[in-house]
Amino acid sequence: MVNGSFGALDCRFETIIHLNTSTLASGHYLYLCIKKYVFLPQNPKTVSMVKDLVKEGAVEALRKCFSSRMEFGTAGLRAAMGPGISCMNDLTIIQTTQGFCHYLEESLGNLKERGVVIGYDARAHPPSGGSSKRFASLAAAVFISRGVPVHLFSDITPTPFVPFTVSHLGLCAGIMVTASHNPKQDNGYKVYWENGAQIVSPHDKGIAKAIEENLEPWPESWNTEEALKSPLLKDPYQDINTQYFKAIQKHCHHRDINKSSEVKIVHTSVHGVGHAFVQSAFKAFDLHPPFAVEEQKDPDPEFPTVKYPNPEEGEGVLTLSFALAEREGATVVLANDPDADRLAIAEKQESGQWRVFSGNELGALLGWWMFRCWKQQNSDAAAVKSLYMLSSTVSSKILRAIALKEGFHFEETLTGFKWMGNRARDLLNQDKTVLFAFEEAIGYMCSPSVLDKDGVSAAAIAGEMVSYLAMKKTSLSQQLTAIYTEYGYHISKNSYFICHDQDVIRSLFERLRNYSGKKDSYPTECGRFSISAVRDLTTGYDSNQPDNKAVLPTSKSSQMITFSFANGGVATMRTSGTEPKIKYYTELCAAPGNSDVTQLKKELDDLVDAIVKDFFEPEKNKLQPKPE
Repeated sequence: MVNGSFGALDCRFETIIHLNTSTLASGHYLYLCIKKYVFLPQNPKTVSMVKDLVKEGAVEALRKCFSSRMEFGTAGLRAAMGPGISCMNDLTIIQTTQGFCHYLEESLGNLKERGVVIGYDARAHPPSGGSSKRFASLAAAVFISRGVPVHLFSDITPTPFVPFTVSHLGLCAGIMVTASHNPKQDNGYKVYWENGAQIVSPHDKGIAKAIEENLEPWPESWNTEEALKSPLLKDPYQDINTQYFKAIQKHCHHRDINKSSEVKIVHTSVHGVGHAFVQSAFKAFDLHPPFAVEEQKDPDPEFPTVKYPNPEEGEGVLTLSFALAEREGATVVLANDPDADRLAIAEKQESGQWRVFSGNELGALLGWWMFRCWKQQNSDAAAVKSLYMLSSTVSSKILRAIALKEGFHFEETLTGFKWMGNRARDLLNQDKTVLFAFEEAIGYMCSPSVLDKDGVSAAAIAGEMVSYLAMKKTSLSQQLTAIYTEYGYHISKNSYFICHDQDVIRSLFERLRNYSGKKDSYPTECGRFSISAVRDLTTGYDSNQPDNKAVLPTSKSSQMITFSFANGGVATMRTSGTEPKIKYYTELCAAPGNSDVTQLKKELDDLVDAIVKDFFEPEKNKLQPKPE
């Protein structure tokens, strides 16, 4: 830790800033921001990076680092590691944790008795000296300096272990330092409340306000060496490893089949934390260990074998997995994202080609499997009335179709597991059974022990499902067809455009709210497709409600409009909270018996083409399509 000083560079620094900004006032403000930042105690590497930028006269880079502070929201923080208040670094981690600690002190009277848990993944950024492990240690030092017990994992863990620990130990809060599947330079700070779920409003606003009020580092906040020796510091690693795998075994229903199964499965952790934990999960279910992709099984913050460390991107991330599967004669591939809270699955088809299932297709398979296993365990017909499944509003409606036929409850929430986790906790508190929840972005909650998506338990449960189906001489693809035949085909098509210009994004959505130049008037058709209803969760408008007011919570800080079409199609357009993307989610829901899949797919393709052409206007708005 050092205090920054520009020394002889100082005059040149101020001149450079002033000459390269549009006004004297804005130049002076940027100069003061940067100077104030570097004169606070710092990691010497971030100070060195700022000095280098000053020497180079890199005003735009400096402006990007210092013009605005990272915004703390319900997803916590996510940004590039580097210097400045807009990046993840030692100082901003300390400031964030001081604010969070202060908010907890004000909100919960027994913080010093119960404590918090902190976990981290394997990300690192050598140029700035930042890493998930270092950020976790700094966060621990802040809490310990205030007399708060900290359960700091001594090694990397999957994200689901943090919410599990909050619930299992009855803690006040949890922090996971991870950027999940973001590019390698990014990191993040994810926060869980005492109920074991991610925070929702108004906690995000309260924490953000507390951060602004506690920007000056507290005297002991930097003292990680003393904090790591403190009696207030505990290591939950061994205990939670034992208890987590014990908890998920409640969802193992076919142990004998698992033991005797000859099906071969490949697993990749995509250079993340998942390898050892998925191996342990398979062992807990008495499944044969999956073949690990050697080049990707160990954590590596450089993610050297993939362009994007995100199995949601499909085949490009799974190339090495397919090669290993071909060598070993495996028919199924499982892939976790780097923090192991998501799960992708691919299956080799009779044609020899690999099929990568979408998140919605896996939601259908896992939802069917979870209900089938539950039904076998519960002979009381009335028990189904207390059974719930959840999915996000942009995910497939297949669970709704299954619920209608089988008699359990289905609920839709806003996008993100923060909403499903909190709703699940509410239902559990009412003695309801929450069997399953999912989102189309390959996130699955298969156990109420973790009120968030969990790619580790999902991998083991999927492994058992694969083994059971193999015993029945059935593939995943065949079972998916059987589900759609029984409950109705749900064909979906999701993608996104990249856009870094917030003004373009704003005008795109405002055009849809004031269509054809008429204020507060939404489109009534898109190409040849008639629109039957519109729901706007940015403004709170819902044409399906008697008072035109949306039932789901609304937020003016993000864009989200859903169009329902007369042909049974549904399309949602929304902005991402963590990436520069405008996403779209479309689905065509057919009644049971309508099995003309080719026609359904063509109808959906035509609908998507019309939405892209008329609503997105990619050429006019200079939108970049999803990379192939």
